Order: sequence, then C-alpha cells, then structure tokens
Amino acid sequence: MDLLHNLYAGFSLALSPTNLLFAAIGVVYGTVMGAMPGIGSVTAVALLLPLTFTINPTTALIMLAGIYYGVAYGGTITAVLINVPGDSSTVMTTLDGYQMALQGRAGPALAMAAIGSFIAGTIATVVLMSLAPSLAQLALRFGPPEYFALVLLAFSLLTAFEGRQPVKIAVATLLGLLISTVGLDVVGGRPRFTFGVPQLFGGISFVTAIVGLFGIGEVLASMERPYRLDVLQTRFRLRDVFPNWQDWAASRWAILRGTLVGCLVGILPGAGATTASFFAYLMEKRLSRDPQRFGRGAIEGVAAPESANNAACISAFAPLLALGIPGSATTAVLLAGFLIWGIRPGPMLFQSNADLVWALIASMYLGNLMLVLLNVFFIPAFVAVLRIPYTVLMPLIVVFSTMGAFSVNNDVFDVWLMVGFGVLGYLMKRLDYPVAPMVLALVLGPMAENSLRQALILSGGDLGIFFARPISGALMAMALLAYVYPVARWAVRTRGQRAASGLSTGRG
Repeated sequence: MDLLHNLYAGFSLALSPTNLLFAAIGVVYGTVMGAMPGIGSVTAVALLLPLTFTINPTTALIMLAGIYYGVAYGGTITAVLINVPGDSSTVMTTLDGYQMALQGRAGPALAMAAIGSFIAGTIATVVLMSLAPSLAQLALRFGPPEYFALVLLAFSLLTAFEGRQPVKIAVATLLGLLISTVGLDVVGGRPRFTFGVPQLFGGISFVTAIVGLFGIGEVLASMERPYRLDVLQTRFRLRDVFPNWQDWAASRWAILRGTLVGCLVGILPGAGATTASFFAYLMEKRLSRDPQRFGRGAIEGVAAPESANNAACISAFAPLLALGIPGSATTAVLLAGFLIWGIRPGPMLFQSNADLVWALIASMYLGNLMLVLLNVFFIPAFVAVLRIPYTVLMPLIVVFSTMGAFSVNNDVFDVWLMVGFGVLGYLMKRLDYPVAPMVLALVLGPMAENSLRQALILSGGDLGIFFARPISGALMAMALLAYVYPVARWAVRTRGQRAASGLSTGRG
C-alpha cells in the first residue's frame, strides 16, 4: 500500500501543469537531438543542464530524464531512414531497420520501435518503482568500504562491457580521477593541482567539463567530418505507419525479451543502453527459427534492441537513485545535476526527498506515453529535422555551451576552461579514447577518494577492511573479476591464434 500511496503522490506532482510542460519539452527536445547523428544523450542532457539552475529541482529532473529516454526514441529515426545511428544505443537498429526502409516499410519499423520502447519503458518503470526502495534499504548497511568497492565495481564493469580497448578505458578513467582531485583537499584543506589559480580552489565544475567534452568536442570533430545526410524518401501516411498482424506476431516476444535484457543490464553500473541493445539483438537472432532473416529486414531485429535500450535507460535510474552510482555517462550527468542542487542520491533520498523521487518515477510513465504518441503520429515532423544543415546546428551548440559554462559562476574563466575540455574531447575522439569512463570517473572521483580515505582511517591503514566485510568483500571480488576478464579473454584469443597459425604451418 505504501508503494501505491507514494506513486499516487508522485502522479499528483508530475501531473501539475508546470511539470507536464517541462516533461513535454524534455521528450520533444530529446527526440529532436536523438534524430541528429553525433549528438547523443550525454550532449543533449549536458547542454540544457546549466539552463535548469533557476527551475525547481523536481521540474528540472523531470525534464532532464525526459531528454535521456527521448534521445533513445529519436535515434531510431536516423537509424531507420539513413542507416546512421542517432545515438550509440541505436547501432543495432540500423541492421534491420534500414533494410525495412529500403523495402518500403520504414513506417512499420519506426512505429514498432516506438511501441516496443513504450512497452519496455512502462515495464522498466514498474521494475524501478519496485526495486529502487529495496536497493535503498540494502544501501543503509553501506559504509566507506562498501561505497569504495561499489565505485571500483562501476569502473571495472566499464572495462568488462567495453573491453575491446581495456587499456584506453583505464587511461580515460585515470584521467577523470586525476581531474576530480583538482581543488582543496577535503581532509587536509591543502590546494591540489590549482597552480595558484583561485578559480580552481573549488574544483572543476561538472557542468563546465561535460559541456566542453561533449558540446565543443563534438563541434570540433564535426568540422573534420561534415555529415551529408541522404534521407530516404518515403511516404508516411498514417495507415502506412502501423505494423500489421504478422509484424505483431513476430515482435511480441522480442519486445518482452528485449525488455528483460534491458532491465537486467541497465541496473549494472557501467553497462548502459548500448550494451543492452547489443545483447538483446544477439539473443533474438540466436533464438530465431530463421536467423538468416536478421540483417535483411526482420522486424524482430528492430523491436528487440529498441525495447532493450529504452528499458536500460530507465532501469539505470535504480542504482543512481538508491546507491548514488550512475549506470551510464548520461546518468553521471544527471548525478551532477542532483549534486548541483544540493541533493545527494543514495539510501536516504527516499526519506529526505521522497516527493522528488516519486514525481520523477511517475513522470516516466507520462513521458513514455508522450513519446509513443510523438513518434507514431509526428514522424514526418522529425524527419524534417534531419534536413537542418550542420552549418546551422553546430553554431547553436557553441552558443548553448558558452551560455551554460558562463552561467555556472558568471566567470569567463569557466568559458575558457570549457574550451580546454572541448579540445581534450576532440583529441580523445581523434585518438579513439572513450569519453564515458572519464565522465564517470570525474563524477564519482570525490566519492571514491573520500570513501577510500575514511575506510583507511577506520582500519588504521589496513587494506583488509575492504575484504573482511561481507558486502564490500563481494563487491571487491566482482570488481577484480571484471578487471581480469579482458586479460583472460585476450590470453584465450592469443592462444587460439597461435594454435591456428601452428596448424597452418604444419600443413604447409
């Protein structure tokens, strides 16, 4: 009954005219940004984060959350119509979505993606509503060793799930941790890495760093590789949009399986919607009676990854709200928003800010309903967005980024700092270093440092405290396994290649 009472209270707040308006702004803006290749959910949220400082925190978070899962919907439009994923979470959708479009079935592909995302988002919100309070109760048993082990697990899972370049992921994570130490030492009060610059004594603002990395960094990268979008010309009459009964029969289990995968993967810190959509697509292909259809326009190949990525977006709020640990780079930006408003996500959030939490959860039901209506009935309008020239879009991103950086402290120094992070983001893209681990480390770095130092003070410098306690010991063991996994995989692959080369040499 408490759950239903809390949800009722959440809906009473979420349904207020102001919150409904900002939820609508968030989902429309998110869909538009998702439909622009190269922008992505992190950039979309980061650009509007500084503009929310004067808004009520509940209203602002409802809008930012709408942007997050709105991008997942919008990214499908480019994936289907031009074979370019608007967001990394829609990469798998291009495989069958574009093939359906070439066959004149772009409408059913887009509609099934929207409907599947709506079903998955609704189920994931129920899971979030049920799971997050229980996680918060468990987190009440956490002390400094457990929080440090949890942050370490988040970093290690990045390496396990994005393990193609484990060294680069580790370098990006360490760089983010280094940047997070700039400012006054919270224990000793001494300045670190400030180089005598007074503006750095308070540390580097999340907003300045994130807007620079993703906003300015994307603009610099796009100057080198200007997009030329050849939008597939197809008709979008309402009767041509809805899937037929054969499409429903083929997709119903794909949607449910994709939702399950998305919920499970989204809860894991560091996994994210991209990993969820990848797993869902591979599972659907493996379970199919005719796997050869995949990659040639199978509607299940659209329904499964789209359901998974939306479910993962919403279930990623569970560790964020209950533990204060973001499950992805975008939820790391949202965590920065919480901290800017003086709200600390974690086990006490459900007691200290219950109204905010339940209004946010209730808004997810409303946001998903808005999105399915938008993405079914307004497809032609969003297709028109694809024809906006990048020569118009990129200057707008620069303007919004500059306004956001300046508004943090009303200081031009932050603008120059943003430009510096923009150059860093551009160089990381050029050198193929992932930015997401650095963002997570930048946001979680202070928590990791404080928890580590507090735990060592409690134990008198004995590292055994991290393994002696049951919860922290289990989390540390999982983190170490996640770090060992890429090394073991590399060793197995190397041994297999040597064995294959030995066989070929013997035959020769």
